[in-house]
Amino acid sequence: MRGRAAFLRVGLFVIGAAVVGILLILFLGGPRLASATKYETYFRESVQGLDVGAPVKYRGVTIGQVTDIGLVGAEYGGADLAQEIQHADYRLVFVRFAVDLKKVGRVPDVATAVSLGLRTRLAPQGLTGLAYIELDFVNPDQYRVNRIPWKPHAEYIPSMPSTLSQVQNAAQDLAAKLSRIDIDALAGSISGLIADLRRQLGEGDAHVALADAADLLQTLRGTVQAAALPELSADLRRTSASVRDLAESPQLRTLLANLDAASAKLSDALAKLPQLIGSVDATARRAGNSTADLQASLVPLLRDMQATAANLRETTEALRQYPAQVLLGAPPPRERGR
Repeated sequence: MRGRAAFLRVGLFVIGAAVVGILLILFLGGPRLASATKYETYFRESVQGLDVGAPVKYRGVTIGQVTDIGLVGAEYGGADLAQEIQHADYRLVFVRFAVDLKKVGRVPDVATAVSLGLRTRLAPQGLTGLAYIELDFVNPDQYRVNRIPWKPHAEYIPSMPSTLSQVQNAAQDLAAKLSRIDIDALAGSISGLIADLRRQLGEGDAHVALADAADLLQTLRGTVQAAALPELSADLRRTSASVRDLAESPQLRTLLANLDAASAKLSDALAKLPQLIGSVDATARRAGNSTADLQASLVPLLRDMQATAANLRETTEALRQYPAQVLLGAPPPRERGR
Protein backbone atom coordinates (compact mmCIF):
# COMPACT_ATOMS: atom_id res chain seq x y z
CA MET A 1 0.00 0.00 0.00
CA ARG A 2 2.80 2.39 0.87
CA GLY A 3 4.51 1.66 -2.48
CA ARG A 4 1.34 2.36 -4.41
CA ALA A 5 0.83 5.60 -2.51
CA ALA A 6 4.39 6.66 -3.32
CA PHE A 7 3.90 5.92 -7.02
CA LEU A 8 0.61 7.79 -6.96
CA ARG A 9 2.25 10.87 -5.43
CA VAL A 10 5.08 10.73 -7.98
CA GLY A 11 2.58 10.43 -10.83
CA LEU A 12 0.52 13.34 -9.55
CA PHE A 13 3.68 15.43 -9.21
CA VAL A 14 4.75 14.70 -12.81
CA ILE A 15 1.28 15.48 -14.14
CA GLY A 16 1.14 18.70 -12.16
CA ALA A 17 4.58 19.76 -13.38
CA ALA A 18 3.55 19.10 -16.99
CA VAL A 19 0.38 21.13 -16.59
CA VAL A 20 2.31 23.99 -15.01
CA GLY A 21 4.82 23.91 -17.83
CA ILE A 22 2.09 23.98 -20.46
CA LEU A 23 0.35 26.85 -18.71
CA LEU A 24 3.65 28.72 -18.44
CA ILE A 25 4.28 28.27 -22.14
CA LEU A 26 0.81 29.44 -23.03
CA PHE A 27 1.16 32.37 -20.68
CA LEU A 28 4.50 33.48 -22.09
CA GLY A 29 3.86 32.72 -25.74
CA GLY A 30 0.15 33.21 -25.98
CA PRO A 31 -0.01 36.98 -26.02
CA ARG A 32 2.79 37.22 -28.62
CA LEU A 33 1.17 34.68 -30.92
CA ALA A 34 -2.21 36.27 -30.43
CA SER A 35 -0.88 39.66 -31.55
CA ALA A 36 1.19 38.22 -34.43
CA THR A 37 0.12 38.17 -38.09
CA LYS A 38 -0.65 34.80 -39.69
CA TYR A 39 0.82 33.83 -43.05
CA GLU A 40 0.69 30.74 -45.23
CA THR A 41 3.06 29.18 -47.74
CA TYR A 42 3.29 25.97 -49.76
CA PHE A 43 6.18 23.61 -50.56
CA ARG A 44 6.57 21.01 -53.31
CA GLU A 45 9.52 19.39 -51.56
CA SER A 46 9.63 17.38 -48.37
CA VAL A 47 9.40 19.35 -45.11
CA GLN A 48 11.28 16.70 -43.14
CA GLY A 49 12.75 18.29 -40.00
CA LEU A 50 10.17 21.11 -39.84
CA ASP A 51 7.77 20.89 -36.90
CA VAL A 52 5.21 23.12 -35.27
CA GLY A 53 7.02 25.65 -33.15
CA ALA A 54 10.03 25.84 -35.49
CA PRO A 55 11.37 29.38 -35.82
CA VAL A 56 10.69 31.70 -38.72
CA LYS A 57 13.72 33.87 -39.54
CA TYR A 58 14.54 36.78 -41.78
CA ARG A 59 18.24 36.71 -42.64
CA GLY A 60 19.06 34.95 -39.40
CA VAL A 61 16.81 37.02 -37.12
CA THR A 62 13.91 35.12 -35.50
CA ILE A 63 10.67 36.98 -36.17
CA GLY A 64 8.05 34.26 -35.64
CA GLN A 65 7.29 30.54 -35.45
CA VAL A 66 5.47 27.78 -37.32
CA THR A 67 1.90 27.21 -36.11
CA ASP A 68 0.52 24.50 -38.41
CA ILE A 69 1.72 21.98 -41.01
CA GLY A 70 -0.42 19.77 -43.23
CA LEU A 71 -1.31 18.57 -46.71
CA VAL A 72 -3.18 20.82 -49.11
CA GLY A 73 -5.39 17.97 -50.32
CA ALA A 74 -6.72 17.42 -46.79
CA GLU A 75 -7.07 21.15 -46.01
CA TYR A 76 -8.50 22.52 -49.26
CA GLY A 77 -9.74 19.39 -51.01
CA GLY A 78 -13.29 19.42 -52.38
CA ALA A 79 -15.78 17.05 -53.91
CA ASP A 80 -14.10 16.85 -57.34
CA LEU A 81 -11.56 14.13 -56.58
CA ALA A 82 -10.59 13.56 -60.22
CA GLN A 83 -9.63 17.22 -60.69
CA GLU A 84 -7.63 17.24 -57.48
CA ILE A 85 -5.69 14.14 -58.51
CA GLN A 86 -4.79 15.69 -61.87
CA HIS A 87 -3.90 19.08 -60.32
CA ALA A 88 -0.37 18.98 -58.91
CA ASP A 89 -1.04 21.88 -56.53
CA TYR A 90 -3.26 19.67 -54.37
CA ARG A 91 -0.20 17.53 -53.59
CA LEU A 92 1.63 20.42 -51.93
CA VAL A 93 2.42 20.83 -48.22
CA PHE A 94 1.03 23.93 -46.52
CA VAL A 95 2.82 25.64 -43.64
CA ARG A 96 1.20 28.34 -41.55
CA PHE A 97 3.34 30.60 -39.41
CA ALA A 98 2.96 33.69 -37.27
CA VAL A 99 5.25 36.72 -37.55
CA ASP A 100 5.67 39.39 -34.88
CA LEU A 101 5.62 42.57 -36.97
CA LYS A 102 7.12 44.53 -34.07
CA LYS A 103 10.39 42.74 -34.78
CA VAL A 104 10.16 43.48 -38.48
CA GLY A 105 9.43 47.20 -38.36
CA ARG A 106 7.66 49.18 -41.05
CA VAL A 107 7.01 46.93 -44.05
CA PRO A 108 4.78 47.24 -47.13
CA ASP A 109 1.69 45.13 -47.61
CA VAL A 110 2.10 41.48 -48.55
CA ALA A 111 1.18 41.96 -52.23
CA THR A 112 3.82 44.68 -52.67
CA ALA A 113 6.44 42.66 -50.78
CA VAL A 114 5.70 39.58 -52.93
CA SER A 115 6.00 41.66 -56.13
CA LEU A 116 9.39 42.88 -54.87
CA GLY A 117 10.58 39.28 -54.42
CA LEU A 118 9.60 38.19 -50.88
CA ARG A 119 9.77 34.37 -50.75
CA THR A 120 9.94 31.58 -48.16
CA ARG A 121 12.19 28.52 -48.19
CA LEU A 122 13.27 25.68 -45.95
CA ALA A 123 16.67 25.99 -44.31
CA PRO A 124 18.51 23.44 -42.14
CA GLN A 125 19.56 24.19 -38.55
CA GLY A 126 23.16 23.00 -38.67
CA LEU A 127 23.70 19.21 -38.60
CA THR A 128 20.80 18.41 -36.26
CA GLY A 129 18.37 17.51 -39.06
CA LEU A 130 15.91 20.18 -37.93
CA ALA A 131 14.66 22.88 -40.28
CA TYR A 132 13.11 26.33 -40.06
CA ILE A 133 11.36 28.80 -42.37
CA GLU A 134 13.53 31.54 -43.83
CA LEU A 135 12.13 34.71 -45.41
CA ASP A 136 14.19 36.66 -47.94
CA PHE A 137 13.94 38.90 -51.00
CA VAL A 138 15.10 37.35 -54.27
CA ASN A 139 14.74 38.01 -57.99
CA PRO A 140 10.98 37.86 -58.68
CA ASP A 141 11.55 36.93 -62.33
CA GLN A 142 13.59 33.88 -61.34
CA TYR A 143 11.11 32.62 -58.75
CA ARG A 144 7.65 33.43 -60.06
CA VAL A 145 4.45 33.34 -58.00
CA ASN A 146 2.51 30.07 -58.14
CA ARG A 147 -1.17 30.86 -58.69
CA ILE A 148 -3.18 28.53 -56.43
CA PRO A 149 -6.78 27.50 -57.23
CA TRP A 150 -8.13 27.97 -53.70
CA LYS A 151 -8.47 30.81 -51.22
CA PRO A 152 -5.86 30.55 -48.42
CA HIS A 153 -6.94 30.82 -44.81
CA ALA A 154 -4.10 33.29 -44.17
CA GLU A 155 -2.09 35.78 -46.24
CA TYR A 156 -0.17 33.91 -48.92
CA ILE A 157 3.60 34.23 -49.40
CA PRO A 158 5.08 32.17 -52.28
CA SER A 159 7.94 29.78 -51.67
CA MET A 160 11.09 28.84 -53.56
CA PRO A 161 13.17 25.63 -53.52
CA SER A 162 15.66 25.23 -50.73
CA THR A 163 19.38 25.11 -51.42
CA LEU A 164 19.44 21.36 -50.78
CA SER A 165 16.51 20.86 -53.14
CA GLN A 166 18.22 22.89 -55.87
CA VAL A 167 21.39 20.80 -55.47
CA GLN A 168 19.36 17.59 -55.63
CA ASN A 169 17.49 18.78 -58.72
CA ALA A 170 20.75 19.72 -60.42
CA ALA A 171 22.22 16.32 -59.54
CA GLN A 172 19.13 14.56 -60.88
CA ASP A 173 19.29 16.55 -64.12
CA LEU A 174 22.97 15.70 -64.48
CA ALA A 175 22.28 12.03 -63.81
CA ALA A 176 19.47 12.07 -66.39
CA LYS A 177 21.77 13.63 -68.98
CA LEU A 178 24.51 11.12 -68.18
CA SER A 179 22.03 8.27 -68.49
CA ARG A 180 21.22 9.39 -72.03
CA ILE A 181 24.86 9.20 -73.06
CA ASP A 182 25.95 6.06 -74.90
CA ILE A 183 28.99 5.15 -72.82
CA ASP A 184 30.05 2.30 -75.12
CA ALA A 185 29.96 4.49 -78.22
CA LEU A 186 31.79 7.27 -76.39
CA ALA A 187 34.47 4.83 -75.19
CA GLY A 188 34.85 3.50 -78.75
CA SER A 189 35.21 7.04 -80.11
CA ILE A 190 37.83 7.87 -77.48
CA SER A 191 39.74 4.67 -78.29
CA GLY A 192 39.68 5.49 -82.00
CA LEU A 193 40.82 9.03 -81.28
CA ILE A 194 43.72 7.77 -79.18
CA ALA A 195 44.72 5.32 -81.94
CA ASP A 196 44.62 8.09 -84.56
CA LEU A 197 46.64 10.35 -82.32
CA ARG A 198 49.23 7.64 -81.75
CA ARG A 199 49.45 7.02 -85.51
CA GLN A 200 49.86 10.73 -86.22
CA LEU A 201 52.59 11.06 -83.62
CA GLY A 202 54.35 7.99 -84.94
CA GLU A 203 54.37 8.53 -88.71
CA GLY A 204 51.82 11.12 -89.75
CA ASP A 205 51.82 14.86 -90.26
CA ALA A 206 52.13 15.47 -86.54
CA HIS A 207 55.38 13.45 -86.52
CA VAL A 208 56.75 15.51 -89.40
CA ALA A 209 55.71 18.75 -87.67
CA LEU A 210 57.41 17.68 -84.44
CA ALA A 211 60.58 16.74 -86.33
CA ASP A 212 60.60 20.11 -88.11
CA ALA A 213 60.05 21.87 -84.80
CA ALA A 214 62.99 19.97 -83.29
CA ASP A 215 65.21 20.96 -86.23
CA LEU A 216 64.07 24.56 -85.91
CA LEU A 217 64.88 24.59 -82.20
CA GLN A 218 68.31 23.13 -82.92
CA THR A 219 68.96 25.79 -85.55
CA LEU A 220 67.81 28.51 -83.19
CA ARG A 221 70.09 27.16 -80.47
CA GLY A 222 73.05 27.24 -82.83
CA THR A 223 72.17 30.74 -84.02
CA VAL A 224 71.88 32.02 -80.46
CA GLN A 225 75.19 30.45 -79.49
CA ALA A 226 76.92 31.95 -82.54
CA ALA A 227 75.41 35.38 -82.01
CA ALA A 228 77.63 36.19 -79.01
CA LEU A 229 74.71 37.56 -77.04
CA PRO A 230 76.85 38.77 -74.07
CA GLU A 231 79.00 40.94 -76.35
CA LEU A 232 75.93 42.15 -78.23
CA SER A 233 74.22 43.01 -74.96
CA ALA A 234 77.31 44.91 -73.79
CA ASP A 235 77.43 46.86 -77.09
CA LEU A 236 73.75 47.69 -76.79
CA ARG A 237 74.30 48.83 -73.22
CA ARG A 238 77.17 51.08 -74.27
CA THR A 239 75.16 52.45 -77.19
CA SER A 240 72.26 53.18 -74.87
CA ALA A 241 74.59 54.99 -72.47
CA SER A 242 76.04 57.06 -75.35
CA VAL A 243 72.57 57.97 -76.57
CA ARG A 244 71.57 58.94 -73.03
CA ASP A 245 74.70 61.14 -72.67
CA LEU A 246 74.04 62.74 -76.04
CA ALA A 247 70.44 63.44 -75.09
CA GLU A 248 71.54 65.05 -71.83
CA SER A 249 74.40 67.11 -73.36
CA PRO A 250 74.10 70.94 -73.40
CA GLN A 251 75.31 71.09 -77.04
CA LEU A 252 72.26 69.10 -78.13
CA ARG A 253 69.99 71.36 -76.13
CA THR A 254 71.61 74.44 -77.73
CA LEU A 255 71.30 72.89 -81.18
CA LEU A 256 67.63 72.10 -80.55
CA ALA A 257 67.06 75.67 -79.34
CA ASN A 258 68.78 77.09 -82.49
CA LEU A 259 66.73 74.77 -84.67
CA ASP A 260 63.62 76.00 -82.91
CA ALA A 261 64.58 79.62 -83.53
CA ALA A 262 65.50 78.90 -87.17
CA SER A 263 62.19 77.15 -87.61
CA ALA A 264 60.39 80.19 -86.21
CA LYS A 265 62.27 82.53 -88.59
CA LEU A 266 61.59 80.24 -91.53
CA SER A 267 57.91 80.25 -90.61
CA ASP A 268 57.94 84.08 -90.58
CA ALA A 269 59.74 84.17 -93.95
CA LEU A 270 57.25 81.74 -95.45
CA ALA A 271 54.44 83.88 -94.10
CA LYS A 272 55.95 86.99 -95.87
CA LEU A 273 56.70 85.10 -99.12
CA PRO A 274 53.25 85.65 -100.76
CA GLN A 275 53.53 89.42 -100.14
CA LEU A 276 57.06 89.45 -101.66
CA ILE A 277 55.86 87.50 -104.69
CA GLY A 278 53.08 90.03 -105.18
CA SER A 279 55.58 92.93 -104.99
CA VAL A 280 57.88 91.29 -107.55
CA ASP A 281 54.94 90.68 -109.86
CA ALA A 282 53.87 94.33 -109.62
CA THR A 283 57.46 95.51 -110.29
CA ALA A 284 57.69 93.26 -113.35
CA ARG A 285 54.43 94.68 -114.65
CA ARG A 286 55.68 98.25 -114.14
CA ALA A 287 58.98 97.39 -115.93
CA GLY A 288 57.04 95.94 -118.84
CA ASN A 289 54.96 99.09 -119.14
CA SER A 290 58.12 101.31 -119.05
CA THR A 291 59.77 99.19 -121.75
CA ALA A 292 56.73 99.59 -123.99
CA ASP A 293 56.80 103.39 -123.58
CA LEU A 294 60.55 103.54 -124.32
CA GLN A 295 60.08 101.40 -127.39
CA ALA A 296 57.32 103.71 -128.62
CA SER A 297 59.65 106.73 -128.25
CA LEU A 298 62.73 105.16 -129.82
CA VAL A 299 61.09 103.68 -132.96
CA PRO A 300 60.68 107.08 -134.84
CA LEU A 301 64.14 108.20 -133.78
CA LEU A 302 65.65 104.98 -135.03
CA ARG A 303 63.78 105.36 -138.33
CA ASP A 304 65.15 108.91 -138.73
CA MET A 305 68.65 107.73 -137.94
CA GLN A 306 68.25 104.96 -140.54
CA ALA A 307 67.15 107.47 -143.17
CA THR A 308 70.02 109.77 -142.27
CA ALA A 309 72.48 106.91 -142.55
CA ALA A 310 71.07 106.00 -145.94
CA ASN A 311 71.46 109.60 -147.14
CA LEU A 312 74.97 109.75 -145.78
CA ARG A 313 75.77 106.50 -147.53
CA GLU A 314 74.48 107.91 -150.86
CA THR A 315 76.42 111.14 -150.36
CA THR A 316 79.57 109.23 -149.62
CA GLU A 317 79.13 107.03 -152.68
CA ALA A 318 78.53 110.10 -154.89
CA LEU A 319 81.60 111.81 -153.45
CA ARG A 320 83.64 108.75 -154.15
CA GLN A 321 82.45 108.54 -157.79
CA TYR A 322 82.01 112.24 -158.69
CA PRO A 323 84.08 114.29 -156.30
CA ALA A 324 84.22 117.31 -158.64
CA GLN A 325 80.50 117.35 -159.10
CA VAL A 326 80.02 117.21 -155.46
CA LEU A 327 82.54 119.96 -154.74
CA LEU A 328 81.95 122.27 -157.72
CA GLY A 329 78.39 121.52 -158.54
CA ALA A 330 76.78 120.29 -161.73
CA PRO A 331 77.54 121.90 -165.15
CA PRO A 332 74.94 124.30 -166.52
CA PRO A 333 72.36 122.90 -168.87
CA ARG A 334 72.96 123.15 -172.63
CA GLU A 335 70.97 125.67 -174.75
CA ARG A 336 68.84 124.37 -177.55
CA GLY A 337 70.08 125.11 -181.09
CA ARG A 338 73.70 125.17 -180.24
